[in-house]
Amino acid sequence: MNVRKPEERLPANEAALNFVLENFPTCQAALLGGSVVRGEETSTSDLDIVIIDDTTSSEFRESLIAQGWPIEAFVHNLKTIRDYFQSDCQRARPSLPRMVSEGIPIVDHRIIHTLKEEANKLLRDGPPKWTIQTIHMKRYFITDALDDFIGSTNRGEGIFIAGALGESLHEFVLRTNGRWIGASKWVVRSLKEYDQDFADEYVEAFEQFYRNGNKQEIVRLVNSVLEPHGGRLFDGFTLGKNEG
Repeated sequence: MNVRKPEERLPANEAALNFVLENFPTCQAALLGGSVVRGEETSTSDLDIVIIDDTTSSEFRESLIAQGWPIEAFVHNLKTIRDYFQSDCQRARPSLPRMVSEGIPIVDHRIIHTLKEEANKLLRDGPPKWTIQTIHMKRYFITDALDDFIGSTNRGEGIFIAGALGESLHEFVLRTNGRWIGASKWVVRSLKEYDQDFADEYVEAFEQFYRNGNKQEIVRLVNSVLEPHGGRLFDGFTLGKNEG
């Protein structure tokens, strides 16, 4: 891959503008988002560019090397970008609304102001509220994973059970509090946005297991999260049973 060292690259804004002008010269608007606009850029950061082009009939995403940078291009027309806003919100991971909200215009157009307002409203409103039935189901599956974790005597299995439990627990905490969830690095970032102290507790609990094999902090954390919702759930849980 022809990725230049950071000190040899064009500035992010300049590289993004060059890329858009060369590859999407007729687009109505384009924004640069991601870590470079949040001040969180690392040596492996890419340029996340949202492109609005009403000549394209459907959305697409493209990853490539250009201008000495790895670039992720998210290409939409005005219908598909709004469709993706909604689908991202339904899954409670608002990747595209967040990129538009924080994005810096590199090809400006009045539609950017409108899209930013729509994205910001979605982000403020939060994800759809979980039903009581969904909370019960999630409690059951977290309980099941916790039981597997407690009973596991195989280190390899325990590592991956813990990973799955961590994903489910972060989702439960955030969704029951009306907050957005994340994936990968955004698991911890989303928890920090919700509650810095809880995020620190969460990381420390899993760190204790991965470093020392100590399961107790994870068990304690899971119990503390489930307790306000009725605690662990196994006995009496049903899914799909016909009561008729």
